[in-house]
Amino acid sequence: MMGGQNATRRTLLLWVTALALGFSSTGYADDRWTQVGEVLLYALPLTAATATYTLDDPDGRSQLVMAYGVTLSTSYVLKGLVERERPDGTDDLSFPSFSAASAFTSAAFIQRRYGWDAGLPAYLAASYVGWSKVHSDRHHTTDVLAGAALAWGVNQWLVEPGAASQFAVVPTEGGMALAFEVNF
Repeated sequence: MMGGQNATRRTLLLWVTALALGFSSTGYADDRWTQVGEVLLYALPLTAATATYTLDDPDGRSQLVMAYGVTLSTSYVLKGLVERERPDGTDDLSFPSFSAASAFTSAAFIQRRYGWDAGLPAYLAASYVGWSKVHSDRHHTTDVLAGAALAWGVNQWLVEPGAASQFAVVPTEGGMALAFEVNF
């Protein structure tokens, strides 16, 4: 698997493009903040998939597809079981947030497979998607947190850390701890 600055530059270019499209879009979203969230919602999985091709990572691509399949299927089933009403009252499919599950699946995959240098911007973009869903009254904060937690957990289970990943779940006397390495 090849990494490096070129992949990071390509990832950054995709984020900038997504933001530009979001701010210039006249889509169906109520305001520009929500429009940017909608664009990032689609840019994140495209970025994750593109990374698997750019970095010649067929194993990562398979793991991404599996993580998406399990996360989104589980989210879909939970929506039908929980039947929580959306803040805007349009239906009872609020919990968990499907959009947050999708966005955070991409972010968690990128971070776990390719490290924090690519993962941090992906998590920031996924967080923005979640915020935009709360801002537009499509989801409660707990819906977004549940979608994010589901996505993160599935990625921990199905996605093997790449060489650039510096993140681990480690056992402790009191349970589990999240650890990551930061190099300066």
